Amino acid sequence: MSTVDEFRALHRGRAQGDPLVLPGPWDAASARVLAAAGFPALATPSAGVADSLGYEDGATPAGEMFAAIARITRAVDVPVSADVEGGYGLAPTELVERLLEAGAVGCNLEDSDGGVLKDPHEHAEFLAEVRSAAAGGLFVNARVDVFVHGDGDPERAIERAALYRSAGADCVYPILAPAAVAPLLRSGIEGPLNLLARLDGDGPSPAALGELGATRITFGPGLQRRASAALREIAAGLLP
Repeated sequence: MSTVDEFRALHRGRAQGDPLVLPGPWDAASARVLAAAGFPALATPSAGVADSLGYEDGATPAGEMFAAIARITRAVDVPVSADVEGGYGLAPTELVERLLEAGAVGCNLEDSDGGVLKDPHEHAEFLAEVRSAAAGGLFVNARVDVFVHGDGDPERAIERAALYRSAGADCVYPILAPAAVAPLLRSGIEGPLNLLARLDGDGPSPAALGELGATRITFGPGLQRRASAALREIAAGLLP
């Protein structure tokens, strides 16, 4: 079984309340820690990687992002999916080539640009081209930004999700969807559903999100920000 097949298999046949939990490493060291903890796969957060490289979220040059992804994938033996934002303006073939060269088995692709939702039909065409170029070699997680850059209408998120799934997306990720609408999203979205879990205690646990319908759980840059907060606390204690 290839690595991407292993990754796809992790999304299938999961019991309710037992979602696939994918923590987000931001560098090779954090990836090693998470893999050693026993997680079967990882998913990089673009915002966490950006911060580790000294950039604002969304401002990381493509070359630096792919280099960071490659360092992470080289550091661990588990599958790694990569958040590559909107694709950095790359043609689908080049985007796929660079992801595969970096060792990623999957990718997040968001449907907004500069805080504005993209035309869903055009974005679906882009996703279809990515899937075609990958020829099954990448697990495509289609991020739906209705709850972060749109009007928060779950029906609109479901409509976009249907287009992206028809285009070949393996999974749909309505980022920042409130837990209250998770059952509605689950009932309206075919296939794997990715939901975001918060690490500040302000929201359901991963298991609870699984009970609400999540197939898999990611944390965005939450782990990187928790690590930075811990380091700030340690640093403060070192001052005379």
